[in-house]
Amino acid sequence: MSGADNRLREHARALGLDPDGEIKRGGNYVPVLRDEGLLYVSGQVPRVGDVVQVTGSAGAEVELEQARHAARICVLRALILVQREAGSLDAVQAVPRMTVFVRSASDFTRQSEVADAASDLAVAVLGPRGVHTRTSVGVAQLPKGATVELDLVVRLRAAASPSAPTAATAASTTAAAAAAEIRGTP
Repeated sequence: MSGADNRLREHARALGLDPDGEIKRGGNYVPVLRDEGLLYVSGQVPRVGDVVQVTGSAGAEVELEQARHAARICVLRALILVQREAGSLDAVQAVPRMTVFVRSASDFTRQSEVADAASDLAVAVLGPRGVHTRTSVGVAQLPKGATVELDLVVRLRAAASPSAPTAATAASTTAAAAAAEIRGTP
């Protein structure tokens, strides 16, 4: 196991996440989609097991530090999914994009400080490969009442982009076939 993989495990355990546990999804989509050398990670809320850990609006029911805690859980969930899809975080070449949605009270303007917690943790786990572009947006509501939702785009090293499908890739192919069948297209 690499240094990044070990750092991921340490940070995940510190926040109560089981890095080997199930990462639940909430609908008819795939958690990770591989498109050649890119991984697109679906939005992650701060769920540990069956419980969304931080709910409510930042700046109202939720203090800044609680919202930052939620962002940390979200990015760890995303990185766990990347690790599972790629086999190791050593396969990560870069994180070109992170988007952080913060459920916010109408007068809350510190979305970027919430997102900084996720950005800092991505760099703590991946080192310079975790530096990314980012958008942080305040929203009125998120799934399950979560305070934060985060998605990632990750570029894999060329050697880590096999042509053979992985479990998540197979699932996404199955999902795409099912969607085409519903639309009545081949």
